[in-house]
Amino acid sequence: MPATELVAPRRLGWRTVEVIEIIAETSRVKSLVLNAPDWPGHRAGQHVDVRLTGEDGYQAQRSYSIASAPEAAHLAITVERVDDGEVSPYLAEEVRPGDRFELRGPIGGYFVWTAGMGGPLFLIAGGSGIAPLMAMLRHRAATRSTVPGRLVYSSRTAGDIIYRGELERLAAPGSGLEVTHTFTRSRPPGWRGEARRIDRAMLTSAGFRPSLRPSCCRCSL
Repeated sequence: MPATELVAPRRLGWRTVEVIEIIAETSRVKSLVLNAPDWPGHRAGQHVDVRLTGEDGYQAQRSYSIASAPEAAHLAITVERVDDGEVSPYLAEEVRPGDRFELRGPIGGYFVWTAGMGGPLFLIAGGSGIAPLMAMLRHRAATRSTVPGRLVYSSRTAGDIIYRGELERLAAPGSGLEVTHTFTRSRPPGWRGEARRIDRAMLTSAGFRPSLRPSCCRCSL
C-alpha cells in the first residue's frame, strides 16, 4: 500500500458511561449493562478499558471483554470479583444503577467473529473467559446465523456457570449449537458429563468431524 494511503490508527478517547442494569450471574460474577453515548459499535470478541478515579485522584484501570452482541441496544461487560483487586470488587459489589465511570474502546481486532466469517464455530472457555465468546453466541442468535457451533465450557461447580439459563436457551434443540460443560471441583448430583479440566480428548469428543473442522476456533481460558 502506498504511503499516501496509509491511515493512522484511531486514537481512542475516554467516555463516561452510566450503569443502567446489574445482572447477578453467579455469587461472584455480575454483568453491568451500560448506557454509552455515541458508542461507535463493536465486533463480538473485542474488549474495553475501564478506568475508576477515587476522590483523592487515584486512578485504577482494567480491561474487560464486551459480553453484549453488536446488535444489542446497550453495551454490557461481565465482571468476576477478585478479592484483592482494585477494580473488580467495586464493579461486582458496590456499583449501583445510575453510577458512572470511564470507559475506552472498542479495542482489539484479531479475537473476533462475525456471522459473515462463516464457520463452523468452535468455542473453548473457562470461568469468566466465557464473556467474549458469549458476545459471539449472542451475535450468532441475533443474526439468525445457521453456522454450526460448539462450546466447551469449564467451571469450578454448577453454581459457577455464567449465563447458565441463556446458554440453555441458545443451545435449544434445532439451534445448531451444542454446549459441553465440565466441572473441575464438584459436580451436580447424578451428573454424567465431563468432570475434569479441558484436555485434548475432551476437545476431540466435543469437536467437529474432520470434514467440518472449524475455520474459526476461539479460545478464552
